[in-house]
Order: sequence, then structure tokens, then C-alpha cells
Amino acid sequence: MRHPAKMFSNMVSVAALLGCLGTIPGIAHASEPTAADIAAGKALAFNRAEGNCLACHQIKGANMPGDIGPPLVAMKHRFPDREKLFAQIWDPRHRNPNTTMPPFGANHILTKAQINKIVDFLYTL
Repeated sequence: MRHPAKMFSNMVSVAALLGCLGTIPGIAHASEPTAADIAAGKALAFNRAEGNCLACHQIKGANMPGDIGPPLVAMKHRFPDREKLFAQIWDPRHRNPNTTMPPFGANHILTKAQINKIVDFLYTL
């Protein structure tokens, strides 16, 4: 037998991690975003002192975008589950431990409300 106690421990650890990913408070978005929410999200994404998405990503309509990360296009199609896009911005290390993208939420760079507004904006691209 292959160390059943260790296998069980590993399975419990993975289950706990997956459970945490699905329960980050504040991910759910209760209503349809307003034009003001979308505009606020765009302002955050384009603001080099806050969201700073342009440092690494190309976004339609942006001046001097970066090219380190993928272009932010067709985001609703690429992330049909809004919670997964929120989680990617909150802490991308869960999907890729070697990512260069900062964990905006986990490191308190952006609040949950700010990330939700950025997601609102990204869903329009």
C-alpha cells in the first residue's frame, strides 16, 4: 500500500485549498453593473497608480500598454465565470505560482469593490 495516511492528508489539503478559492468573500456581484461602475473600473485599470493593468496588458483605447501579460480582449468569453476572473485578479498565484502578476487583493493593493469594478469594465472588452 502507498502510505494511505499521507494520500488522505494530501487530498484533504487540496480540498481545503479548492474550498478557499471558491469562497473568497466579496466575489459575488449582486446586480448588473451600471455605466458608472464600468467607468470606475476603466479608470482603475488605466490608472498607473492604482490598478495599473496597462503596465503589463494591452487594452483597447489605452496609450502605451505593456506586453508582458496577455491582451485583455474577449474577457467575458475567456472568463465566463465571473468569480474566476475576480480570483485571478485577487491572487493569480492560485492558478500559477510562478506568475509575475501581483496579487492585487491578497496584498491589499486593491479592495474587493475596486476589483469588482475592474471586472465590470473587463467584461465590456
